[in-house]
Amino acid sequence: MSQKGRFALPIRGSWISPFVFGIAAWLGTPSLPAHGDMAGLLTGLDDGTPAWRMVVTAVKADSVAGPKLTFHDPVTAEMLGRKSGMVLPDGNRVAMTEDKYPPDPRPDEERINRKDKRGRIVAAETMQPPKAFTAGSVLQRVSAVFANPETPDELMAFAKAEPKGTEMMIAQTFYRKPDEKALDAQVPALIADLVTNRNADVLATAYAPADPDAGRTSPFDAILKKDPEEGRFRPVIGPKDHAWAANILPPSVFTAKEQKCLADAIYFEARGEPLKGQAAVAQVVLNRVRNPAYPDTICGVVYQNKDWTNQCQFSFACDRIKDIIWSPERHKVAEEIALAVTAGKIWLPEVGSSTHYHAIYVKPNWAPTMKRVAKIGWHIFYRTYGGGWS
Repeated sequence: MSQKGRFALPIRGSWISPFVFGIAAWLGTPSLPAHGDMAGLLTGLDDGTPAWRMVVTAVKADSVAGPKLTFHDPVTAEMLGRKSGMVLPDGNRVAMTEDKYPPDPRPDEERINRKDKRGRIVAAETMQPPKAFTAGSVLQRVSAVFANPETPDELMAFAKAEPKGTEMMIAQTFYRKPDEKALDAQVPALIADLVTNRNADVLATAYAPADPDAGRTSPFDAILKKDPEEGRFRPVIGPKDHAWAANILPPSVFTAKEQKCLADAIYFEARGEPLKGQAAVAQVVLNRVRNPAYPDTICGVVYQNKDWTNQCQFSFACDRIKDIIWSPERHKVAEEIALAVTAGKIWLPEVGSSTHYHAIYVKPNWAPTMKRVAKIGWHIFYRTYGGGWS
């Protein structure tokens, strides 16, 4: 045998075996394994459609629905049936459904399986009242939410805040301090310099403010008045004045008749006097109204003993001269002074509780029996020692 013949058989056998193995593999595997998906695995069909269209995934933790496989192909769905399913290696069950079937008509109570439901993770506890706390005490109160303080000896207490300098500035921003030197707008400018009291008697409606100061007046003050004399003018008397001088005038003094009697007395007795002298005469008349020894009306005081010729209390009332107002302008001033003194807008401390006066050019016999207190204009004013007639 030649050397060429000896080496021909081994060469031919080296490629025949792989070729035969390849043919056998091709006949045993008609399609690629990668083309199969879950639907093909379950039905055993290979219809040549694209692979990996259906997979099984885990259900979300917060879902109440179980895992399902939905088949869009009607042929595959008919082969499996509507109530088909499978059990996974971990024990979970997967239901197989067709997309044309309606949802499960069963109520949630029957459809949802709650056997594996557990309790809430966070447990709620009833809030307990703070320890060491009683009504009316905040010194030993312990928080029920936060931990106890590191220094239990330091307890809560109410303390007066130290002013930092801005409190007064902020308060003054919303408070308008009245100008004491400013003229009183409620009285005529002619007698504004005589005003000693800005708060007039509440019965003097002519001096009632058109716009009350809400910062000083409460709406409840007009309803819940405890003192019926609240708001009435009460003179501030000196230590040597008689106590009756602080009496409140009767409400009738603000009537038109009473005010005319006072204005006439000022006009006929002191129209030639300075304004302060006219106010002093008005104060004497009103002092007699306050004095229990005299009539309690202005007209009663002015015209007391008017039938006694030249022996009455005020000379113009019994001098037998007809009282004619020749100067209406001065009488108008007398009316303004009469109302201002009656309302308490004008109170002369130097006159005080005087009940008598006379002109400087006469010397009545009663003058030495009384205390001389002031001289204003052409008149001298006296206060009695006993508080009554003498």
